[in-house]
Amino acid sequence: MKVLRKMISIDEELCDGCGQCVPGCEEGALQIIDGKARLVAEKYCDGLGACLGECPTGALKVIEVEADDFDPEAVKELLTEQGRDIPNHMPDPKSLHLDNAGAKPVSGGCGCSGSKIEAFAPAASPCQQANVPTDAEAGPSQLTHWPIQIRLVPADAPFLKGADLLLTADCVAVSVPGYHERYLPGKKVLMGCPKFDDVQMYVQRLTEIFATSGVRSVTVLEMEVPCCSNFSRIVATALKQAGSDIPAEKIIFTRTGQLKAKTTLDQPVPL
Repeated sequence: MKVLRKMISIDEELCDGCGQCVPGCEEGALQIIDGKARLVAEKYCDGLGACLGECPTGALKVIEVEADDFDPEAVKELLTEQGRDIPNHMPDPKSLHLDNAGAKPVSGGCGCSGSKIEAFAPAASPCQQANVPTDAEAGPSQLTHWPIQIRLVPADAPFLKGADLLLTADCVAVSVPGYHERYLPGKKVLMGCPKFDDVQMYVQRLTEIFATSGVRSVTVLEMEVPCCSNFSRIVATALKQAGSDIPAEKIIFTRTGQLKAKTTLDQPVPL
C-alpha cells in the first residue's frame, strides 16, 4: 500500500559509491549496487534519516513521497539474511504517515494513562501565583508537558517541535538546588538514566527526535560520576546519526549539586 511519508533519496551524481551509508542504516535498506548507493526497497526505509550524517558528499536527503509502507517484519527478515543485529525498537509504520497526524507510535509509550501526551499552561504570573496553593518552600512548577521519560516520548510529540531541549540525567533533578527555576524555563525536558536504561533505545529515540522534530538547541545535564558520563555520549552519537548540527552543550554537576563544568558537547566516541 502506498502512503505519504518520508523516504531517503539518493543523488547519483553526488554519490561516489564509498559505502559509508550502508552500515549507517540500521534497517539494512541501503546497498552499493553498480558502484552507487541504492535503496533496496521502499518498505525497508523508515525515512528518519539516521544515515544522512554518514554520507561525505551530501548525496543523501530525506524527501516526502508516496511510497510503500515501512514494514518492520520485513526489515527483521532482511537483517537476519544480512547477519546484522536487529534494533530493539523500530517505529510503528502509522507514526510515519504524513497524512495521518492522529497516529501514535507504539514504541512511544506503554499504553497507560501515565504516558498520555499533554501540554500544560505556562507558569502563572507573580500575581496569579499568589492565589495558587503551593509548597511554602518552593515556587510553582516550570514543567510544561508530559511525559518526560525518554522511553515514553515519541519523536512526533507536538511539544518537541522547534523546542529548546533539556536532556536531564535522573539524579540531576534531585541533586541540583533550584533545578526548576534555573534550568526548566523555556525548555522541554526529557529525563533518563544512562546506567540502568537501554542505551541503544536512547540513541534510536533521540536520533529520531533530532532528525524530525526541528529541535533548536540541546542542553545535557549530567552528574560527575562515571556511569552518568555516558549520557552526553549517547546524545552526541544520536546527533551524528541524525546528521544534525543542532547547537549542543553539556553541564556537569558534583554529587552535592554544584556546577562543575560547562562545555560544548564532545564528538561521540564508541558506546
